[in-house]
Amino acid sequence: MPFVGEHKKENAVVNTISKAIRAVASLSLAAAIAMPMAFASTSADAQTRSQGGRDKGVYTPTIWVDPDGCEHWVMDDGAEGYMTPHTTRQGIPVCRRGNVCGVMKSDQFFSTDSYRIHKAGKARLSEFFKKTGAVSYIITGHTDSRASDAYNMKLSYNRANAVAAIAVANGARIADVRGYGERLPVAANNSSHGMAKNRRVEIICIR
Repeated sequence: MPFVGEHKKENAVVNTISKAIRAVASLSLAAAIAMPMAFASTSADAQTRSQGGRDKGVYTPTIWVDPDGCEHWVMDDGAEGYMTPHTTRQGIPVCRRGNVCGVMKSDQFFSTDSYRIHKAGKARLSEFFKKTGAVSYIITGHTDSRASDAYNMKLSYNRANAVAAIAVANGARIADVRGYGERLPVAANNSSHGMAKNRRVEIICIR
């Protein structure tokens, strides 16, 4: 028969173990509750950040025409979107016809080494874009072979971009803006006449 003192020791040990088990269980329960709450908070923060701009969760359907004239279905909510090529039932891309519908002689619209369009040139371009009525436009800039390739590439792009800005101001849609520098000449660069023909901005209409 055990002594009374031994019973007290055993009870003390049992009580200590029980308290430890309850403490561990409480910690586990608290952790289990905290984890989904933390995850939910993180998800909420992420959602808030993703919708902090123009993202309102409402997608607007539209059609985007790429530089080659091919259509793409677009769903856009202002901050992000989805796009897929528009194809026929046979899987053939639906593309529109594009052709050069306007050629601007740079000397008539720009000063030397400048991409600012003269006032009269702006009026002519505005009239052109109002009357042409294409679905969208591709604007390409070109130079003669003088100056460096890097300089000509930058100048031709800036001139094309200046024309595109006028198009947009008149409600036109721009599919692409490109600067080719001296790389696509239409005449030899060995005469002033040939160089003048190469200094141009071409407008491609997508219909």
